[in-house]
Amino acid sequence: MTELRCNGTLLRRILVRLSPSLSRRAFREQDVEASRHAHGAHSHHEHHSASAEYLPDFVLGGIDGIITTFAVVAGVVGAHLSNGVIIVLGAANLLADGLSMAVGNYLGAKSEQDYFRSERQREIWEIEHIPEHEKEEIREIYEGKGFSGDLLNRVVDHIVADKKLWVDTMMRDELNIIEDRKDPFIVGAVTFVAFLVFGFIPLTVFVGAIVLGAGESTPLFEYCLGATGSALFCVGALRARFTFRSWIRSGVEILLLGGAAGAVAYYVGVMLRGLA
Repeated sequence: MTELRCNGTLLRRILVRLSPSLSRRAFREQDVEASRHAHGAHSHHEHHSASAEYLPDFVLGGIDGIITTFAVVAGVVGAHLSNGVIIVLGAANLLADGLSMAVGNYLGAKSEQDYFRSERQREIWEIEHIPEHEKEEIREIYEGKGFSGDLLNRVVDHIVADKKLWVDTMMRDELNIIEDRKDPFIVGAVTFVAFLVFGFIPLTVFVGAIVLGAGESTPLFEYCLGATGSALFCVGALRARFTFRSWIRSGVEILLLGGAAGAVAYYVGVMLRGLA
């Protein structure tokens, strides 16, 4: 019996983790019954998953890592420089650009949270010192939503009777600010790891060639094109998990954008070949 209860608990946890994916699939397929099923016993988890919160940052870091590193590789190949130069410049790009992007995302997330807290403190101060004005703003907000008469009065009285609810309502409906609860440090770390992991893919062929001692006749850039194109498509398809778009269309879109960036870098390298 204990084992059955443990298995039941495990199953419920699995269903909770799967519910966001099930609901998104139901939306994409316009399947009402599947949506009802996903919203069933686990509806309070439906639009939230701790790990999924950081998926956009992971995908963004991965896409940027692949495209920028591939652009470095394509530019060096276009300039007819050695494989060693490709690895040196590619590694420098991975660490420097990856760190820069991670720090930027960290500071962006932290700044948003700092702004939210400062605006919330301002709303609390105004509620404490000019409550009549803030109450009138609540009334105007709900009048705009279509409330009137006795119902409007009851809604306003209910909100202003609870200070936290009052502040939350002002933040959401007056300022249109919703708190981002993601940890800024994790945002930066996820971005950096994704940048390194996916950004290293365009370099793997050239690193492998040096380690294995591949000959000059080996079509390394062609292999790099294949590996990079596959990675771009896969990350683009992963992006479809939170954009509600077709995974094929999303994959092809990122593949084309990455290919365009690589083509520009390659021809810049060709044009400046004589300077190297």
